[in-house]
Amino acid sequence: MADNPRAKRLADLIREVVAQKLQRDIKDPRLGSRVTITDTRITGDLREATVFYTVYGDDADRAEVAAGLRSAKGILRSAVGAAAGVKHTPSLEFVPDALPENARSLDHLFDQARERDEELRRASEGADYAAGADPYVSRDRDDDGEVPEDGTGKDERED
Repeated sequence: MADNPRAKRLADLIREVVAQKLQRDIKDPRLGSRVTITDTRITGDLREATVFYTVYGDDADRAEVAAGLRSAKGILRSAVGAAAGVKHTPSLEFVPDALPENARSLDHLFDQARERDEELRRASEGADYAAGADPYVSRDRDDDGEVPEDGTGKDERED
């Protein structure tokens, strides 16, 4: 979608009109209440609109909804044209939204990362640091972190 405010308003209008028509006026049993309109994008010249949708159900339900949307495309385009009042009603293309699948795959990756972190935490329980608890302690310093005045690293009192 272009940064054109007119295109954004038209895309929002298309999303609302299509969602309302699907919910109230289209009596196709393939659609029902299983389809949700998630987003709409329109080209800068306002000629073509892409309507993204999600379907509650399995692959067979998705195929049925896609067929139902294809058959209702003309009615939905007419409704958009009547509501928009533009010279040229944009053509509608229905595309399944990939957002739910992407979210599921990200959740799966996050779960795997949590499991690996938990395994690493369990493996590191009771382990000691390779260079001691504080690897930045210099041998030239005494317990207070002060360098002795002679610079040898040993306090003269210890001799």
